[in-house]
Amino acid sequence: QVQLMESGGGLVQPGGSLRLSCAASGSFVSINVMDWYRQAPGKERELVATITSAGSINYQDSVKGRFTISRDNAKNAVYLEMNSLKPEDTAVYYCHAYILRSWVDSYLGIWGQGTLVTVSS
Repeated sequence: QVQLMESGGGLVQPGGSLRLSCAASGSFVSINVMDWYRQAPGKERELVATITSAGSINYQDSVKGRFTISRDNAKNAVYLEMNSLKPEDTAVYYCHAYILRSWVDSYLGIWGQGTLVTVSS
C-alpha cells in the first residue's frame, strides 16, 4: 500500500517560518506531480503549490514570494518552505501525489493525512 506521510506542522508567530516535509512509502514505480494543498476551518481545500517530476513549479497567487516547493526524487519526498507566515495561512496542509503503483496501472492520486499549521501570536 502506498502512503504519504507529512511532518513539520506546528504553531508559529506571524512573520515566522516553517518547513513541511512529505515522503512516499510502499510499493510503486514512479511519482509524477506532487502538490501541497491546504484547508482552513470552514473553507474548501485549495491548491497551494505544485511541482512536476521535471521540476516545473506553480504557486497559488497568495503564497508567491513566500512559499517554496521542492522535491527530492531520490527520497520520494516533497517539501514546502513557508516564510513570512500570516494568520490567514492557518490550515491543515495536505501532501498529494500522482503515483504509479505498477507499469500496468494508471497514475493514482494519493493524499497524506494532513499536518496542522497555526499562525498566531
